[in-house]
Amino acid sequence: MNKIIALVVAVVIVLFAASSMVFVVDQRHMAVLSSHGDTAPELLGPGLHVKLPPPLQTVTLVDNRIQSLDAPDEDRYVTSDKTDLLANPVIKYRVTDPLKLLAETRGDVQSLADRLALLSRSALGDAFAKVTLTDALAKQQAVADEARGTMSKAAASLGVSVLDVQLTRVDFPAAMADSVYKRMIAAREQAAADERAKGTAEADQIKADAVSQQQAILADGYRQAQTIKGEGDAKAAEIAAEAYGSDPQFYQFYQSMQAYKNTFKPGDVIVVDPSSEFFRFMRSPTGGAAPDAPAAPRKH
Repeated sequence: MNKIIALVVAVVIVLFAASSMVFVVDQRHMAVLSSHGDTAPELLGPGLHVKLPPPLQTVTLVDNRIQSLDAPDEDRYVTSDKTDLLANPVIKYRVTDPLKLLAETRGDVQSLADRLALLSRSALGDAFAKVTLTDALAKQQAVADEARGTMSKAAASLGVSVLDVQLTRVDFPAAMADSVYKRMIAAREQAAADERAKGTAEADQIKADAVSQQQAILADGYRQAQTIKGEGDAKAAEIAAEAYGSDPQFYQFYQSMQAYKNTFKPGDVIVVDPSSEFFRFMRSPTGGAAPDAPAAPRKH
């Protein structure tokens, strides 16, 4: 009976020792095998591995997947124009050098999240301090990218690659939110007023240019019209002179007809002397002198 108990105990001890000597690393992790003494740690990939039982050798598993760090509480930051802001960052990172990570954290891999949170607060503080309130609100991604660049340099010493930084919330502290909103509204109203004034000035300038162009066009048109009219009058005078020179009597007749046309209008009542020189072409086609005759009665 005692031999059976001893055998069972021996089997249990052997199984326990075997279980502590054999371990499996899956695809999601890398393993760091540390030996007792000054022996350098060894990095092991996925698969089945054998080690000495503790404390001769210990294994630390390190997750090599892309991980997220979401700060549960917002942190306070100050912009270049001395305005307080609250921001919540989300950090995407990946462990690229497990040996360096264990060396820097002295084997405490769980402290990585706290160290990255400290790095993010410092990097975001520097990024917000370089921009004004307006830029911080309008260019949040630029601020986050600036912080990611700063974090990447610091996290490299931990064997960690910072892949992305996003700001899930950027807001004002409750105590100063109202005053900041009023200041922002006033700034937007001033900007709108400036744009309206600029638009009005441009409209006035366009109207003035249009009036100037209109006057120039009218002046040029009047000048051309007067030139054409002068040329026409000159041509008419030339034609009239030629006609007068070739047939003076016809010219006199034509001029008299024009004078009659311009003088007598339909419905007019005129009292005239028919023996007047003005009516000589009414008395004779040739415009000869009228014979003596008694004066015609006056018309009313």
